[in-house]
Amino acid sequence: MCVALLLTGCATTEPTVSDISAADITLPIVHSDEIPKVKRVVALANGSAEIVAALGFESILVGRDVASSMPALSKVPIDNPGHNVSTETVLSQNPDLILIDTNTSPTSALDTLKKSGISLVTIPSTFDLKTISQKELAVATAIGVPRAGQLLVDQISSIAKKNAPTKAIKVLFLYLRGTSSIYLIGGKGSGADSLIEAMGFTDVGAANLAQPFSSMSAEELIKLNPDVVLLMTKGLVSVGGLNGLTQLPGIAQTVAGKRKRVVTVDDSLLLSFGPRSIPLIPLLRADIVKASTL
Repeated sequence: MCVALLLTGCATTEPTVSDISAADITLPIVHSDEIPKVKRVVALANGSAEIVAALGFESILVGRDVASSMPALSKVPIDNPGHNVSTETVLSQNPDLILIDTNTSPTSALDTLKKSGISLVTIPSTFDLKTISQKELAVATAIGVPRAGQLLVDQISSIAKKNAPTKAIKVLFLYLRGTSSIYLIGGKGSGADSLIEAMGFTDVGAANLAQPFSSMSAEELIKLNPDVVLLMTKGLVSVGGLNGLTQLPGIAQTVAGKRKRVVTVDDSLLLSFGPRSIPLIPLLRADIVKASTL
């Protein structure tokens, strides 16, 4: 874990931004004596390829979704670049099972795949830590390894319970895409609120904003006044790094902005809601605590 990722372009000896990359998380792989009922799987449901790998059956993956970004899967082709499924690619991989969810698109591609006669199984989507187990068990059932699914759920459910915070910290999640002029405050249901709650902190956005995302304004930021700001790594880069972030209206007037208390997590990891999410919790918790002391 890079505890002092400097995105300001200036050399300094003091840590300003803590960043967690996808490579920092070790996938909690389980092992059972089961044999999958399928041999070639295209996992298009968000993060489902990572679940298959965590169940101990990476070898049956012939295609994956773009959200399954763990380094160990780099040799498995991505079948939905830009989040649009390539039917030609999927069919050329000759799968006997395709995992999809409600976000798999476009509809025309799904219609073609359904007509192919290949088994399609819909995996439940989740943006909440509390329901990751349902997603994992559904994948395990689909490939025919229910015991491995239960082992995975049992193994990771205890990881997030360690190292409870020792002080109250107000965290604010911002979704930023500066190159596209997207500046949003995470509220109730953003997904990040589930992570922040699990760490024992207060998601000040979720506590005050009923919508998952609201337009960012200086007035709202100053009112929320977070102790620490949580961002996706590319989100921070898109606004010009730490210097660019603190120049956005309202940021510099918050405690987090004044003291440069910013924590970033790899874009594909933060809201992945799969087997890497639970191991992320203690690392992210430690980084937020550290940032709050700056």
